[in-house]
Amino acid sequence: MAHVLIMPRQGNTVESCIIVRWSAREGDSVSADRSVCEVETDKASFDVPAGSGGILLKILRAEGDDVPVLEPIAVIGAAGEDWRAALGSAAQAPGGATTAPEGGAAAPAAADSGTAAAGAAAPNAGDARAATGPEAPKESPGVSPRARRLAAQTAVDASALQGSGPGGRVLERDVAAAAAPLTAAARASAAATGAPLPSGGSALGGRIGVADLGAAKPASTPVKATAAGSPASPEIGPYSDTPLKGIRKIIADRMRASLAQSAQLSFDVSADAERISAVRARFKASDKALGLSEVTIGDLVLFAVSRVLPAFPMVNAHLVDGTLRTFERVHLGLAVDTPRGLMVPVIRNADRLSLAGISAEAKRLAAACLGGSISPDELSGSTFTVSNLGAFGIESFTPVLNAPEVGVLGVCTITKTFVPGPDGAPSLRSRMGLSLTVDHQVVDGAPAARIIKAIADAIGDIDLYLMK
Repeated sequence: MAHVLIMPRQGNTVESCIIVRWSAREGDSVSADRSVCEVETDKASFDVPAGSGGILLKILRAEGDDVPVLEPIAVIGAAGEDWRAALGSAAQAPGGATTAPEGGAAAPAAADSGTAAAGAAAPNAGDARAATGPEAPKESPGVSPRARRLAAQTAVDASALQGSGPGGRVLERDVAAAAAPLTAAARASAAATGAPLPSGGSALGGRIGVADLGAAKPASTPVKATAAGSPASPEIGPYSDTPLKGIRKIIADRMRASLAQSAQLSFDVSADAERISAVRARFKASDKALGLSEVTIGDLVLFAVSRVLPAFPMVNAHLVDGTLRTFERVHLGLAVDTPRGLMVPVIRNADRLSLAGISAEAKRLAAACLGGSISPDELSGSTFTVSNLGAFGIESFTPVLNAPEVGVLGVCTITKTFVPGPDGAPSLRSRMGLSLTVDHQVVDGAPAARIIKAIADAIGDIDLYLMK
């Protein structure tokens, strides 16, 4: 029997993957370990092996499709074998459309039968369920845990949503779409007519009402092309449109959801950077055998944060379903800029690592992110995140929470500024800008101020902390 290739689960927190490209074509002969396509999450990219030798009979999903995990993406079997039989009575065509046998009515959604078939091929796929017979009651597709958590935070009735996951399962993205600031009537009207949404509304609380839909401008309007073929506007001249898609769109959705679901408040201070600069200079000039010559200012900041956070468990925490979950260990998220977008690998148990250990782990994770070899499990589970833009000369910025975390530290460049000395006379000192963003739902202003002051003090006295 033909083998149904399903979208593999890439880590416990990944609900869907985007197919970047197919490296095999329909009709190609493939071995079990040959990669047939490359997929990516919002965190990393991976190759998907065929899983079974044979002929690639049918590709069910096109490049660029965002496919829920455990959903069929291809069928592999013997030459001439009917690929539809592997999926059941309904056949799923590329792009998610369903086809029916010639002369017959449309069959049930392929996602249901395809998932059941995938479950037979992969017994460990816990989300797949097969019907026991024609009279078997249809099981509810359910709501994913992340979707349920987001629904509770945004007061969306997840059970009433049409899910985009396997068999109609409601995923986090379905809830995020439903949580847009529309009135119930406007949401129904927009869904029925496809009307574009304005940036703001006139309903209570600034929500978009039905009346606002009529005033919205079309999502896209024809434009005249210039002689060179570029669109032109009489007001602003030639321009080009680049739709957000793939990983960029996922990151955009996550950032918008983070701001929509939390009450983010930021606190700015500057830390004395004289000692941390001096320590870094000594390390750089030290014998390489000591393993400290590659330690950076950023590594020293991570070390300081890892030593301060255990005293403030309310910010080394997650806000989950209205419950503050605090952690004993510090798992530091490290914001890394990559060509594919922002990634946040995790330095686990940072509070137990030495400075050299933190430095080595930070460099390993950053290199894995840049090289595309980072694993999904290394990109989840952080309890607090540090975003360092000091190398870019940034003097101040407001970091955005990495939900469900309730705290993130922004680290800025070191500048020279005059500060009052012990005798009151101004002296030129090195200062490092810091910005702490917290979720004001669970962290009040005074505790947040104490936290960022403690971090600034630890950076200012980093040499003392290294002796602890």
